[in-house]
Amino acid sequence: MSATDTATDASTDTDAATRPGTHTRAGKPARPRSRWAAPPRPVWEEAPTRTGLAGKAIALTAACLVILFPLWIVIVTSLSSRQTIQAAGGLVLVPRDITFVAYQELLGGGQVQRAALVSLGVTLVGTLFSMAVSVLCAYGLSRTGSLGHRWILMTLLATLFFGAGLIPTYLLVQALGLTDTYLALILPSAVSVFNILVLRSFFMNISQELVDSARIDGAGDLRILWRIVMPLSRAVIAVIALFYAVGYWSAWFNASIYLTDQSMMPLQNVMIQLVQKQQPPTGLGQQIKTGRLSPLSVQMAVMVMALLPVAIASPFVQKHFRKGMLTGAVKG
Repeated sequence: MSATDTATDASTDTDAATRPGTHTRAGKPARPRSRWAAPPRPVWEEAPTRTGLAGKAIALTAACLVILFPLWIVIVTSLSSRQTIQAAGGLVLVPRDITFVAYQELLGGGQVQRAALVSLGVTLVGTLFSMAVSVLCAYGLSRTGSLGHRWILMTLLATLFFGAGLIPTYLLVQALGLTDTYLALILPSAVSVFNILVLRSFFMNISQELVDSARIDGAGDLRILWRIVMPLSRAVIAVIALFYAVGYWSAWFNASIYLTDQSMMPLQNVMIQLVQKQQPPTGLGQQIKTGRLSPLSVQMAVMVMALLPVAIASPFVQKHFRKGMLTGAVKG
């Protein structure tokens, strides 16, 4: 047997041993790699010591506690009764006499429920509109031979360094008749040039041969974008959509300067009125005066309602952060 055949047999046995469900020459089944196992370590990297692993575990545990401890206090306080809050002297650390009265009152109608629906509607509509504009603009700018490509790109880049300011923006919104409308919460901050540039960089990394082959088959730009570019860009699209959604959900400044009707205020503005100005939402003042509700539990409950959507959506998009942001930022 030649050396080439021997090397081939050895490499075949090695590959067979590393594939799940295969057997080695000794007849022993290969152990499949767990999905939770650490990725294979490069040959030049030394194995971690026990001291290093223990230090990493302690640091990560401390970081998790620093992040989760305030959230725990907020949630427990929102679920505590007035007597428990008074006995604790304010914020509650140990849960006792758990009650959902604050959430029942907040979601039972009134200003908070309407504000939550306003924030949800603005977030959904605004995210869809912003993603549609950003994806279309980024795809057009990624085609270097498109009409006015360079001038449009330079104009967008200029807005990153120069802004009109608050007063001209307000006058423009007022001239367009958008004050006291929900469009004032969407249009002034609908598009982020940074997000467009990230999408453009990701689209430019897609193989040009795929686009050319689709164009030869008779596909237009919209069909290429929908059938080829967007399916290959799910990671960056998910990340940018989360950025837009969090921005709309957490926005409060536009509502504070463009809206005067209190019934149109989103959830963040109601929370500011409740926490900073100590103004109870409409429909809850009597409940607080009679002693059924504690003002602190209501404040904490509104905070939980404001944090909950972001906390639920983030883990589903977390896996796309590295691929979406780093790959999209490689090429300018």
